[in-house]
Parts: sequence; structure tokens; C-alpha cells
Amino acid sequence: MYKTEDLLLAQGIEIIFFDVDGVFTDGRIICSDTNESLKQFNVLDGQGIKWLNDAGVLPVVISGRSGKHVEKRLSDLGIKHIYLGVDKKIDIAERLLSDLNLDWPRAGVMGDDWADLQMMMKCALSCAPVNAHHEVISRAKYVSSKKGGEGAVRDFCDLIITAKGKYQKLLDDALGLRETKAD
Repeated sequence: MYKTEDLLLAQGIEIIFFDVDGVFTDGRIICSDTNESLKQFNVLDGQGIKWLNDAGVLPVVISGRSGKHVEKRLSDLGIKHIYLGVDKKIDIAERLLSDLNLDWPRAGVMGDDWADLQMMMKCALSCAPVNAHHEVISRAKYVSSKKGGEGAVRDFCDLIITAKGKYQKLLDDALGLRETKAD
């Protein structure tokens, strides 16, 4: 399913920086009469984020837009590092990498537009949804077959947990299967 070179790059990933609009969502913003903006999230993507945590990979969100509903959803998924309303994403990412004693060869990035490009060009494994801007797709090391808000995050998470050898265990747990050791 995944190419060998993608799996090899994914093995060393310890932290992933995600955008929100166009990655976790389809990029559309619904504006209400009360000036509230709404977004919808895909539950498959949310499960992927939870599995990243289980696999020891730190998910981080850095987004140019903000909103309490977005922050709540991301927090509910167990994301501890959420940065919203950010103009220059790379500055936040580099500061966090330094604080965590990590570097770009241990980082992944999933983005869909120009604001994500600087991070994508520095990390070990960059990913874009299939409907990302063409400049982002042309520079991404892995392009998901899924659109933003329609399972692209889950696809990238599955790649990472597969590379880390965790996919089958998580699937077995979901199926209620337990490994038995031969005597």
C-alpha cells in the first residue's frame, strides 16, 4: 500500500505538525448570522491522531486561523500543542522543536497551502492532501489519495503507525484479538 521510501522516512518521525483548514477540514468555512464560523471534522482523522499518540508520535497543530470550536476539537483528540492564529508557522515549529530537543529530521508536516511550505521543506516527511495547492503537492514527499477533511490526516497517520510497526497491534486490539504465545 505505501511505498518503501515513504515507510523508511516515516520510521524516524517523532513529531508531526498539522495545519487545520484544508487538512483536518475540507477548507470551507461556514459563516453564521451571528458571525460564528463553523468547520466540520472527520472522525477517521481523529482516530488517526489518537493512534499517533499511542505510537509515541507527538501531534502538533499550527494554524493561521483560530476558533474555540477548533481548539476544543483538537484538545478532545489529545493534542497538547495547539497554536492558532499564527502568522509565521515555522517560527512556532522551530521554537517547539528546540524546547523538545528535537530537530527537523525527526519531524513530519502535513499542509495544503503556501503558509505550510517552509516547514514542509525542512522536515523529513512532508505530506499534502490530494486537493492541496499544486505548489504544495509538487513539493510534498507523500501525497495522500484523500482530500483534506475526508481522511487525509488518517491516511498520513496510518503511514506513520505502519512504519513504526504499530498498525497490526492497533487493528488486532480493535478486533478484540489477543496474541497468544506458543508454549
